Amino acid sequence: MIKIRVALAGNPNVGKTSILNHLAGINLKVGNWAGVTVEKREGKVIYENYEIEVIDLPGIYTLEPISEDEWVAYNFLTQEKPDVVVNVIETSNMERDLLLTIELLEQEIPMVIALNMIDEAQKLGIEIEKERLEELLGVPVVKVNGRTGQGVKNLVEAIIKVYENKVKPKVITYSEPLESYILRASQSGKESKGELIRKLSYSKDAVEVRKDLERTIGRKFADLIKEERFALAHGLYNEVVKRKPITSKDMTELLDKFFLHPYIGIFSFLSVMFVVFKIAFDFSTPLIDWLDGFINDFLGPLMDKGLAILGIGDLLRNFLAQAFIGGVGFVLTFVPLIATLYVLLILLEFSGYLPRVAFIMDRFMHKIGLHGKSVIPLLLGFGCNVPAVLATRTMESKRDKLLVISMIPFMSCPARLVVFSFFAAIFFKNPAIVIFFLYLLGIAAAIITAIILRNTVLKGTISHFIMELPPYRLPTFKITLKLVWAYLKDFLYRAGTLIFAANIVIWLLLTLPPGVENPKDSLAGKIGQTITPIFKPIGIDDWKMSTSLIPAFLAREIVLGSMATIYATEEEKKDKEINISQTFREQINSLVNAFKIALLNTLSPTPKAFEVEEEEDAQTLRSVISKTIKPPTALSFMVFLLIYTSCLGTFGVMWKEVGRKFAILFLLYSFVLGWILSFIVYHVSKLWIT
Repeated sequence: MIKIRVALAGNPNVGKTSILNHLAGINLKVGNWAGVTVEKREGKVIYENYEIEVIDLPGIYTLEPISEDEWVAYNFLTQEKPDVVVNVIETSNMERDLLLTIELLEQEIPMVIALNMIDEAQKLGIEIEKERLEELLGVPVVKVNGRTGQGVKNLVEAIIKVYENKVKPKVITYSEPLESYILRASQSGKESKGELIRKLSYSKDAVEVRKDLERTIGRKFADLIKEERFALAHGLYNEVVKRKPITSKDMTELLDKFFLHPYIGIFSFLSVMFVVFKIAFDFSTPLIDWLDGFINDFLGPLMDKGLAILGIGDLLRNFLAQAFIGGVGFVLTFVPLIATLYVLLILLEFSGYLPRVAFIMDRFMHKIGLHGKSVIPLLLGFGCNVPAVLATRTMESKRDKLLVISMIPFMSCPARLVVFSFFAAIFFKNPAIVIFFLYLLGIAAAIITAIILRNTVLKGTISHFIMELPPYRLPTFKITLKLVWAYLKDFLYRAGTLIFAANIVIWLLLTLPPGVENPKDSLAGKIGQTITPIFKPIGIDDWKMSTSLIPAFLAREIVLGSMATIYATEEEKKDKEINISQTFREQINSLVNAFKIALLNTLSPTPKAFEVEEEEDAQTLRSVISKTIKPPTALSFMVFLLIYTSCLGTFGVMWKEVGRKFAILFLLYSFVLGWILSFIVYHVSKLWIT
């Protein structure tokens, strides 16, 4: 098996990740580059007798490194020396992308150019003379469509051809005076054009040559090389790009008049996010109910019956029923909600809408001392706070980075949505409205925090904001499913490891000291009763709820797993008789019915009201919770979980990114702010909610 190492290089948002998904398929891996927190994507392609390792470099505009992303890409290209570089170009923005292409050609590494999103360019009347571009640069050019995967096989074949024939691009040639001075900087005669330019720019050994050049030409070398690169890119563009007259109005411009309007745009953003939460909740609720019934009414009794037949003792049976089925199993019932939410967020991201949110929010963000680019990590926070904090590494200003990191933990992630949906569905007729309110409250808390910091310890001026808006496009079903599955795998992994481990600890604390009969007298009960006075003013006066807040610091969804374990231990266990074949048929019929209801709920123009059906002998967590606490307490509980630092992972990455002192102070601040807001919400809601 012949191994080829390939680097995917290109500007941000040119579709490198989509191409990698089509290339690598299930062999895709995501992690971090060694020693830094910049995300690393890589995959393997097996084609005939070749094993192609593809590394997706961070999206960059230049190989003159300043940010950590640029350093990662530069170091990989110049030190790791990949066998082939695939330069991904967004065809409709080719002139911009050719600037990076020129710098890559200077490195004199074997290269293939991938003209991506060729279909969008054709819609805009743009045609590329591929053969002419190949002739001018001396590299293969492949037309691809990262959205559908069209042309990816041709890209693999071009990579192999370049590798086998050791095809190097034509050497970039600049103006005669510049070329003569670049050659003077050479010592061995074997350096690439890129190495010589960098040496002439920064090396002490080339100071005299650089000064001589600047005296002779009367220009700074840095300015001169930028102008020459741009002139070459501009000339290439005009040589190979032909534009046809466009007869129909550009849909992107039409949509942007609506979505980028200074006032309508903000209203449309709030409306879009409300619809996202409405669809996510209304569609997933019937499926959550079905999965809850499947686990508790079929899987749980079936497992208990099987263990009894095998002669397993009561202690192990109780553990599996309470910590596994009651705890982990209950958290898993929210998989439909997580999947639905991620599908919708991925559709927004790949459609080109989310980058426009940064644009429309720029004016508002100025008022709290930031710019619209800061919205991108905040939006990522709705998916997960940890990568959102890591995304701030691309921000140029340390002040901006600290401000944004201080706002991110208040962005409600899907783990908190799981808890919100559980309580909101039990205590409120329109849970989608309650959840939307909580998300807005989190945003308000982030803004308050930013204003406080901006006017105290993080004073300073606003840095510049420049970003390019991609065209609107429809993501493919295949790529959407791949990304959703990647997120679900992470959720399932946490359920099978972190949440399960926490539930084991909770279960053990509930059974100690040995022989304890009342869970209130157990170690878990003692701990809960000790900390309950802290939370009693905000309405949380039940030791079981107080105890569940402790493991919630590991991950928010652990709250429900812990509560399910605690309440399952307290409730008297009742054996359920089960007819396996009959119950299984009933579950299948219930699943079909759940899908029907889910579709009807989604099509409803208003949020679907939800009512908990209470059976006389119900022992589920929902029925127990609905009888134990009141709506104001549930609302206060949700607010505290929303504001108090999201999880241990977020705290850990904040520690690493901005230091121990800042992370600990923020942890204390979020606890106090969460307590204060919960106190206000609890006492105000008592006046309105019964």
